[in-house]
Amino acid sequence: MIEIKNVTKSYFTRRFGWTKVLKGINVVIPRNKSLGVLGRNGAGKTTLMRLIAGMDIPDSGSIKTHGLRLSWPLGGSTGIHGSLTGRENVKFVCRLYDCDVEEKIAFVEDFAELGTYMDLPVKTFSKGMKSRLGFGISMAMDFDTYLVDEGFSAGDYRFLRKTEKVFKMKKDHANMIVVSHNPAIMKKYCDYAGVLVDGKLEIFDNIKDALSLYYSL
Repeated sequence: MIEIKNVTKSYFTRRFGWTKVLKGINVVIPRNKSLGVLGRNGAGKTTLMRLIAGMDIPDSGSIKTHGLRLSWPLGGSTGIHGSLTGRENVKFVCRLYDCDVEEKIAFVEDFAELGTYMDLPVKTFSKGMKSRLGFGISMAMDFDTYLVDEGFSAGDYRFLRKTEKVFKMKKDHANMIVVSHNPAIMKKYCDYAGVLVDGKLEIFDNIKDALSLYYSL
């Protein structure tokens, strides 16, 4: 279970000064349910994911993960070192999590389909290749909760099918927190959903109700 209690977060920008992005977010995410998060661009979705992942800290409030193992936010190049090769990045993460290196490298090579780029510096990768590498490394690890920030847009149809197959295998012991603008993704992977509006997260047990609010924004 992940408990988010009265979490607020502000950022300073030259144009607007201090702006409060999140205003008293409250949500409990059970371990056996996957949450979808909707919201317009700039609503604070990625900020919320970074806070849950522990990559940033709230101005006030608390986030308790109760010992659950959380992935880094999937979808960008978060956690990927540009000066290292794809293979070296896998080895680095394996050392952090004390995993079988050869087994995880084999998985990532098959999953991410990077070919010879696995042995080139990640800074030479396209954005999509970086996303596939980060997604592949995370899928190779066993987490309790996977944080997915538009990660399903990282590849083509075949890549999405592979991702779906892996998530079906992991569903018995893991859940997800998913940020996506795609209603099909929400319906397929999430049990319920929340919509970020004016810094607040409104939770809906029925995903269709969440989508209705999202479309009205």
